Amino acid sequence: MKSLQIMIMLLVISLAVAACGKNEQIKQGQGEDNKIKVTTTIGMIADIAHNVGGEHVEVTGLMKPGVDPHLYKASQGDIKKLEHADIIFYNGIHLEGKMVNILEKMNEPDRPTVAVSDGIDHATLRSGGDMGTEFDPHIWFNVQNWIKATKKVQSELIKLDPTNRTGYERNAEAYIAKLTELDEYVRTQIQTIPKQSRVLVTAHDAFGYFGDAYDIEVRGLQGMSTASEYGSKDVMVLRDYLVEHKIKAVFVESSVPKKAIEAVISGAKEKGHTIVIGGELFSDAMGATGTPEGTYIGMVKHNVDTIVNALK
Repeated sequence: MKSLQIMIMLLVISLAVAACGKNEQIKQGQGEDNKIKVTTTIGMIADIAHNVGGEHVEVTGLMKPGVDPHLYKASQGDIKKLEHADIIFYNGIHLEGKMVNILEKMNEPDRPTVAVSDGIDHATLRSGGDMGTEFDPHIWFNVQNWIKATKKVQSELIKLDPTNRTGYERNAEAYIAKLTELDEYVRTQIQTIPKQSRVLVTAHDAFGYFGDAYDIEVRGLQGMSTASEYGSKDVMVLRDYLVEHKIKAVFVESSVPKKAIEAVISGAKEKGHTIVIGGELFSDAMGATGTPEGTYIGMVKHNVDTIVNALK
């Protein structure tokens, strides 16, 4: 009888230990599937996390296709997603507006919040211009910057989950190889546009890194942030520039209303110069999930092909 009691006691203790381990795993956010729970802000960062994390992560992106991060306000549902994450990745450089304050306050040793822009030498960043911030946050438009952001995500996932280090390294290496090919594709395609026609005009000034990296002049009606207002003077200045330089096409953006660019087109028409909309570009948000444009690489290729087809 005594030996039976001892066996029962040992069984109870072993079950309690197993339960504690399971609870600790859930407490850390990994759940029974043992995947790292990653929450990101913009879709482009979610895409990095999917590619680098692979089967070891469960990724939740807060901002959906067509959502403007400059104007985004976190909901209660977003806060819960952030609280239940093991790690949070965001762009930084105030792209996410007031959300940055929330993200910085949520940073804890067991749930780090990481700005992927920290992986880029800030001495190489563009000025923030009218944003009221030190730097331009649209870093993903230079593919070389996004390679550095990928390496930042890789290092942080390894730090959090060293057991799967080999998997993260292998996935990152494969993704960076694709990004390197993309960088060369962008460079080659933009060079096919005649130099005098190599002018990219969009609703807001999001493509500065793209212009610097791939040798194309960039003009935006609004400033770097869509929160900035544009006036009749801005419309007239851009209109006169387009008429003077005989620019034939301008572009709308998926996350910015068309009315701003349409005002410029109407103004040019009154001056006897016809301008067409060359297509829709993805600037601060990717395309729909499940489409080529719903990935970072697909989004960039779509933008480049649209620009080249309209200006070439």
